[in-house]
Amino acid sequence: MKVVLINKSDSKGGAAVVSLRLVHALVDAGVDARMLVIDKQTDDPLAGTMGSKWCNKWRFLAERVGVWCRNGFDRSTLFMTDPATHGVNIANHPWIKEADVVCLNWVNQSTLSLKGIEQIAKSGKPIVWTMHDMWNCTGSCHHAYECQGYKTTCESCHLLGSKGRDLSTVTQERKRQLYRETDIHFVAVSNWLAAKCRESSVMHDSDISVIANAFPVENFSAARLPNVDYGINDDKKVIVMGAARLDDPVKGFDQLIAVTKHVAEHKPELAQRLHLLLFGAIKDESLLDQIALPYTHLGVVNDVARVYSHGDIVLSTSLYETLPGTLIEGQASGCVPVTFGMGGQPDIVDHLKTGYIAEYKDAASVAKGIEWAMGANVSRQFLHDEVERKFAASKIAQQYIELFEKIKT
Repeated sequence: MKVVLINKSDSKGGAAVVSLRLVHALVDAGVDARMLVIDKQTDDPLAGTMGSKWCNKWRFLAERVGVWCRNGFDRSTLFMTDPATHGVNIANHPWIKEADVVCLNWVNQSTLSLKGIEQIAKSGKPIVWTMHDMWNCTGSCHHAYECQGYKTTCESCHLLGSKGRDLSTVTQERKRQLYRETDIHFVAVSNWLAAKCRESSVMHDSDISVIANAFPVENFSAARLPNVDYGINDDKKVIVMGAARLDDPVKGFDQLIAVTKHVAEHKPELAQRLHLLLFGAIKDESLLDQIALPYTHLGVVNDVARVYSHGDIVLSTSLYETLPGTLIEGQASGCVPVTFGMGGQPDIVDHLKTGYIAEYKDAASVAKGIEWAMGANVSRQFLHDEVERKFAASKIAQQYIELFEKIKT
């Protein structure tokens, strides 16, 4: 079986990492799988490029300028929406012509246009579209947050600062037409995302499966490393929290600050036993001064597995996560997850069994979860094994193979 995956990049962004990982897992399972990208960052022979460098740049700029002109020239929301008006035409690419199945992944920011996807579908190739955020089921945004417009008609989008029909309305209508006129099988990487798609006006009757992201369990060990490696007292329980950018609004750094203040004020004995181990870039370093518990900030790290191996708890205060990789990584390293449940977290965490799902935006509830995690009678190896059971790359690849075989018939 020949399969080609399409993604914007082969290494930049979470979707890129998990998509390339899936390619390798498929190859290991005997599938002739390759990946096409417009932003190639690795020398991986399984990843190839599509489109020319300068044409790709022109398409990217043209699409962004179009958004910028429609959002009131607001740079802060420039990349929160995608109209999919520009993209590489790959219907005649040799890899596409040879493929038995075409698997779309994160194809925004002028990677593929909706028109280009329609052309692939008209070639008769079965298409699987793996969704890594809400973009497929909304008008033009990647996350709807509290907005409910995607359930009916998107208009007056707060990300565009508009009134009435706008870019979100037009894009939503174009998606509706594409989904209605083509045979695309969608894959949501979490049950939460699948539920969002099924309640949207454009995808409520679409064919949707749930298959999680493949995870390299073998790269993570449940063995606990000593605190002294990071200069932390041996008697401290270590809470690990990380992100590509810690103060990205979606990551809920303000929630973390609120949790530390609650613990310091209301649970002083617990506070004395804790130490935060943070990793990832941070734009506003002054935010670190607001943390009310002892902490170590490692900055950007290359070996995240080593960091998690020094932790007892992995914390996520993200406001929305489709399938948070940091929780999977932490749990695979033997850390007990504590998190909100707004997203794919329940697919990872079995509440009060392998972790704690706190009430949304409730600092006291998160503190209660940390307290529970410290006393939980759960072995590090059990946590690791649960990740392997759910997310091992070989198992995820097999689920995709079964889907590919099904839609080919």
